[in-house]
Amino acid sequence: PFVGAIGIRAIIGREGALNALLETEFDILGNAKLLGVVAAQALSLYPIIFLNATASLANLDPALDEAAENLGAGFWRRFFRVTLPLIRPGLFAGGTIVFIWSFTELGTPLMFDYYQVTPVQIFYGLKEVENSAKPYALTVVLLATAIAVYALGKIVFGGKAYAMYSKASRAGGEKPLTGAKGLLATAAFAIVIALAVLPHLGVVLTSFTRPGQWYGTVLPTSWTGGHYAEALTASDSFRAITNSLKLAAGAMLFDIVLGILIAYLLVRTTVKGRAVLDALCMLPLAVPGLVMAFGYVAMSLRWPFGKDGPLSGLASILGANPNPIPFLVAAYAVRRLPYIVRSTVAGLEQTSGELEEAAVNLGASRFTAVRRVIVPLIMANLIAGGLLVFSFSMLEVSDSLILAQQTRDFPLTKAIWSLTERLGDGPYIASALGVWGMALLAITLVGASVLLGKKLGSIFRV
Repeated sequence: PFVGAIGIRAIIGREGALNALLETEFDILGNAKLLGVVAAQALSLYPIIFLNATASLANLDPALDEAAENLGAGFWRRFFRVTLPLIRPGLFAGGTIVFIWSFTELGTPLMFDYYQVTPVQIFYGLKEVENSAKPYALTVVLLATAIAVYALGKIVFGGKAYAMYSKASRAGGEKPLTGAKGLLATAAFAIVIALAVLPHLGVVLTSFTRPGQWYGTVLPTSWTGGHYAEALTASDSFRAITNSLKLAAGAMLFDIVLGILIAYLLVRTTVKGRAVLDALCMLPLAVPGLVMAFGYVAMSLRWPFGKDGPLSGLASILGANPNPIPFLVAAYAVRRLPYIVRSTVAGLEQTSGELEEAAVNLGASRFTAVRRVIVPLIMANLIAGGLLVFSFSMLEVSDSLILAQQTRDFPLTKAIWSLTERLGDGPYIASALGVWGMALLAITLVGASVLLGKKLGSIFRV
């Protein structure tokens, strides 16, 4: 949603392509900036619910639907009385992630110049964080509201539990839609795809536009590919890309090691507290990233990182010469740890423990057995989880905007936001950087989908 905001402004802004096409002067984003924020978030985050719904439907036993049909239940009755109750946990999990993500989103409101939201108020409150308690109070209110809404949803939607005796033993049969039904389904998919692609199309077109040459017209009047070269070669943007690569790689390596350890404890051992450990690993998905980032800011101002503390020179966020790198790596790693844990757990559950025990019986140590037997067998899961950690860390917004305060420390997303504030060619170079980021994320998600298949949706479950 952060990058897509640039494209939405170019398409439906007052001098955007839509008004030029319709020959109107609707000021949609001027009169209703909130609408632009909502549209950008909805079009960008709906795949999370889609992945959860896909994973839930894949585990649904088709025999239940067939039994209801044999008893005379129609399609809609079967859907509302059988299918929907059984996939409701997956929908609730995806909806929770989307709500918390949207509720605490910082980048998109900033891009639309919409400041009447709590995350933006917290962001600008960093200027007075050392002298005022207001930013801390706003952060607590944000966290408390997110928890309260989640608890309320859990009570309302999770009150009645529906469960199958076992997962699906066979896949449900596909029914081809023909005639009017097929056309309606195709039209529905086409509309959703068109709306989802619209922001990205706007970003791509902006990235190829010469400065000032897309104003009041359907398409840009002059084109150039120089913004992409500028995005990769200009000192500030190149430094930002380099910073993000280093930070994301550090977070990925840390998460892979920690993910293997945690997943092994969850699947291969019977130690007490495994359920608590699993819940703690999934907690970063439920805790807003903005809250975590502000927590690191608070840590940097207190002992041992604060002034005159023993670690004051090792890591800091505010001040004349800060060093936020340790905090950024830690924030990225903690935020994306659930991805690698869930994918590794899935791999271990599909791998027989007898292979490991055979290696131990032949004289190998437990560590050697895991390194030489288990890790190669779950390598696809580790690669998929690592790719997700790396790509999402590269495009992390809240942590980057709050923790990096100096230009030399800017990650990719902070550089994009900074460029949009620059007059002249700034928004166009920012769009080019955004396209590079979208390409990275698209390749990563396709690769992870190939490696994990329908289990990809389970990564986003709370």
